[in-house]
Amino acid sequence: MPLLGFRDIFWPVLGIVCISFHLWLIFAGLVPNLVTRPIHMAFALPWVFLWRPKGQPLDIWSALACLAGLVACAWVAFEQNSLADQYGSLESALQTTLAVVLILAAIDMARRAVGWPLPFIAALMLLYGLFGQHIPGEFGHAGMPLGSFLGTLTITEGGLWGSLTGVSVTIVAIFVIFGAVLNAGQAGSGFMNIAAAVAGRLTGGAAKVSVLSSALFGSISGSASANVASTGSITLPAMRRLGYPRSLAGAVEAVASSGGQIMPPLMGAGAFVMVELTGVPYEDIMLAALPAALLYFFAVWMGINAFSKRYDLPGVPESDRPATKTVLITTGFFAIPFTVLLYGMFGLRFTPQYAACMAIVVGAMLLLTDDKFRFEPRLIVGRVVSAAETSGRQIAMIASIILCASLIIGVLGMTGLGVKITSMILSGSGGLLWPAVLLTALTCLLLGMEVPTTAAYVICVSVAGPALTALGLGTLQTHLFVFWFALLSTITPPVCGAVFIAAGMVEENWLKVAWKAMALGIGLYLIPLGMISTPELIELGDQPVAAILAMIKVGVATTLVAYGVIVPGSLWKRSLAIVAGLILLLYPTSA
Repeated sequence: MPLLGFRDIFWPVLGIVCISFHLWLIFAGLVPNLVTRPIHMAFALPWVFLWRPKGQPLDIWSALACLAGLVACAWVAFEQNSLADQYGSLESALQTTLAVVLILAAIDMARRAVGWPLPFIAALMLLYGLFGQHIPGEFGHAGMPLGSFLGTLTITEGGLWGSLTGVSVTIVAIFVIFGAVLNAGQAGSGFMNIAAAVAGRLTGGAAKVSVLSSALFGSISGSASANVASTGSITLPAMRRLGYPRSLAGAVEAVASSGGQIMPPLMGAGAFVMVELTGVPYEDIMLAALPAALLYFFAVWMGINAFSKRYDLPGVPESDRPATKTVLITTGFFAIPFTVLLYGMFGLRFTPQYAACMAIVVGAMLLLTDDKFRFEPRLIVGRVVSAAETSGRQIAMIASIILCASLIIGVLGMTGLGVKITSMILSGSGGLLWPAVLLTALTCLLLGMEVPTTAAYVICVSVAGPALTALGLGTLQTHLFVFWFALLSTITPPVCGAVFIAAGMVEENWLKVAWKAMALGIGLYLIPLGMISTPELIELGDQPVAAILAMIKVGVATTLVAYGVIVPGSLWKRSLAIVAGLILLLYPTSA
């Protein structure tokens, strides 16, 4: 019992300290990067190495690994002044040991957080950096001293502490806290209630409730898996109770939940990483990404209509739909913080992270009550604990991904491998745009099957992005295209995380769910191609009328293809719809 009591106090307190640190940084002014970024990693280490579900014992090796990582992070933070004078070169065996500890800790964090594939790629890149000089031909490199190689990765801003980690510290963490605070309160109920009120009465209403609630929930969670687990726990039983086929119910939830990673504002941390990689302001990225995200959910909506031609898909019974009063009250729990966030960014012209801090304060105040306006201390404490623990764990998971990806990007930069792969893509495509686009899409799909979406996007855009921009694509156009295709693996076999979770929840063969998910999520495959043929689709901020016309064009095209794939009928009619949709989608607007 004493151990359990310690645990119940330690993790919420650590979460609150972690939240306080990241919020303090927004108002603290200039703090050296070699202080803030190692501390960010230090806060993530316990959540990755020591957190266990209740009842599971802690092993000594995890504790020792966590302690070693904390010591190494503290070394960089406390010695940052003298380390900066070393210009990326390690000067002693002790420094080399601590650098190795940092790298191993970052790789093991990623392994524990998201599995083996990402750290495996990072390990291969490190081996390439260490021994690539022995590779003959153009893919070899000149080599570098061990001290300089390890030092650049660990005591400069060219590896672990690079700009990607900076994004995780100053922006991603703040929005993760925002999402955790909303989810700890009644915002989730608000999402479900407004979705049921708006879509519940329609044909396929239970499925459309899933689409709307997932779009709303995903906009703050940014995670397909979290989306399936949360909204799916409500929508999947509802669909099954109304007689929806298991495979279709699972497919609807998997596809709808995958859209959370392309729906502003969070976009699975991708939007914030995109800010750093492109130099485009966050508000502009949000506006550019919004039309395509709305089109995606429209395509899913139309796919449900198409499936209603094959199955009887009833709406939600009136008795199961929430009362208007309940909808209005619970909607306020997410609408008020969102309004503060958007007003701070677009009305007051604050930075996204500063506006998010305002929204966090408002969201935290709403934790003091619920939809019945009760002020019960026990429930309030429970919500605060939930927000603190969720914030700490999600910040740690994203930090684990970004730190490991930063090692990969650091090696790519030091060895010039990224430039060589770009050259290979250009030569393999014959200097033509569409072959290069398809090569890049295939690379994103394959890599996305193995590593998380944000990491897949970062790696792919680092090696393939320059080739696409060299062939005439705009910078933001390239990045959004790559990011969308990195997401394909959530519903595309053989590795499709959202499908696996949804299939398990409805107790159906995952392949049956996957085939329906691919048909229902046809927009995920087509809309990125529409970004290439119709660049006005991502220019809502500069050309709103052209962007709306582009949305209509791409929306009609995806609907035609979806109906051709899903609706039963003669083969020639379905083929005609698919061909017409593809021609409309790919026909350039400039032609």
